[in-house]
Amino acid sequence: MFLRKTAALLTAVILLFSAAGCAETGSGSPVEGKKVAYIMQMASSDIFEMWADAAQETAEGLGMEFHAFFCGGSDEEWQDTVKQCASEGYDGLLLSHGGQSYAYTFLKDLTEQYPDLKLVTFDTLFYDESGQPQKIEGVTQFFQQDAQLAELLLDYICNDLYADKTAAGEPVNILKVWEGPQFLSSFDRRQEGYAVYEERGLIKTVETIGPADHSDPEAFMAEVTADTLADYEDGEIDAIWCCYDLYARGVYAALQAENSGIPMVSVDICNADIDKMTEDGSTWKACATTNWSYNGEFGIRVLALELTGEYDLILDPMTGKASDWLELPASLVTQEMLLPDDMDITDLEAVAGASYNDRSWMPEADWMTELLG
Repeated sequence: MFLRKTAALLTAVILLFSAAGCAETGSGSPVEGKKVAYIMQMASSDIFEMWADAAQETAEGLGMEFHAFFCGGSDEEWQDTVKQCASEGYDGLLLSHGGQSYAYTFLKDLTEQYPDLKLVTFDTLFYDESGQPQKIEGVTQFFQQDAQLAELLLDYICNDLYADKTAAGEPVNILKVWEGPQFLSSFDRRQEGYAVYEERGLIKTVETIGPADHSDPEAFMAEVTADTLADYEDGEIDAIWCCYDLYARGVYAALQAENSGIPMVSVDICNADIDKMTEDGSTWKACATTNWSYNGEFGIRVLALELTGEYDLILDPMTGKASDWLELPASLVTQEMLLPDDMDITDLEAVAGASYNDRSWMPEADWMTELLG
């Protein structure tokens, strides 16, 4: 009896000190005081600012210190920033768009040099020097569901824009705006979704075009699209599918200059796209995207779960199973959703429907739910 009372007393004391510690920190978060960073290889943009803002709000809600770095498209600056943060004692890094040619070797060496550093990567594939896919122990990779992005747009073309043609068993003639294979991993993954519609005979690719000059791809795409359209008679191209909205803006400029009524769709979205989609007479009919605020929150939640060692709670949104390879579900944003004046990308949650606002796949732990809701 005495031993049981003593044990109970000790337990009460431990709980009391634990509660006092939580009160001192103000949160009771197991990642309180951890230092984390979001490091993006590309320059800042509307969607990446949404990402960074949501990531910061989430990190600070969990009691962590957060910083964001944009590297202007420089692989060298990205690697230097990652190394600097690691050497300065950051606890976790959320890394975006690391290059396929170097990411695996660079990050593998980094984890060996800093074994306590936690990493989560976005749109970053791991291939070794022989071109074989690899994994890095303890590193979670996540992506947009790129094949789904392509499929949503093609489904819209086939079943909304050209339902009569599809019902009659005729393929829809597509001018495809793309890049060559292995240009960017996400583009290659979008090709997987595009190929499904080709294989099923739902679409026919009349020609594939893309920017040969990446110093100003928007201007180049306006030029190459105008030259391409001149080679076709009216009705030979039913729709234009664009793998990337930056290229799509050049395509749209060419369609406007030619006074063409060919409908076009694209992957990704930003304020400039919304402005063009809502212009009078615009033929830019739809974009496929993920919710970029959710993407930033998701990345920080996954990083926090790595920091607490709760890898079993890191679930793939597409399968619901624990994994170190995760894909985020996509949504379709149509021109009709954007018709109100003064629409902004931050307003999409009010108009883009249930799939865009679905949070059911967001990773969580009990302690995280208490802090973030």
